[in-house]
Amino acid sequence: MESVSAILKELLAAAGIPYSSIEQSSIAGQEVFSIRTDDGRTLIGAHGDTIYAIDFLVKKIYENRMPAPAEGSAPERAPMFLVDVNDYRAKQIKDLQAKALIMAERARSFQYDVELSPMSSYERLIIHTTLQDAPNIKTESQGEGRSRRVVIKYAA
Repeated sequence: MESVSAILKELLAAAGIPYSSIEQSSIAGQEVFSIRTDDGRTLIGAHGDTIYAIDFLVKKIYENRMPAPAEGSAPERAPMFLVDVNDYRAKQIKDLQAKALIMAERARSFQYDVELSPMSSYERLIIHTTLQDAPNIKTESQGEGRSRRVVIKYAA
């Protein structure tokens, strides 16, 4: 995954965006490449739009630079990393994990299903992974399109 750091450095240099460092860590089962900068707002954008776009761009560049799979072999799965700026996305993930644990405790205490608000597939994945080993709790996604949500179910 060292090439992800190289791609990020290339991209930031080409855009003329100053940064102090790129740190690699792991959260929620994914590698996180966090850009450290004095002006995080520029790279994060309104509602995280810019950082999501940078993340998408870096993943596409990474996929294009990967060697093509051998004839007859299974295709590579999508890269499992994300790009962050000054821990913006890491904080969102930790908040989602905390919310999942609180709602699971509510479902367990009152022994009823808790339906969360609609969220993206990535956010639902975080909820599912956070609660996959929780005792007496089962999660499933329900709904279609933008109204797809996680339901945390009490399982006796």
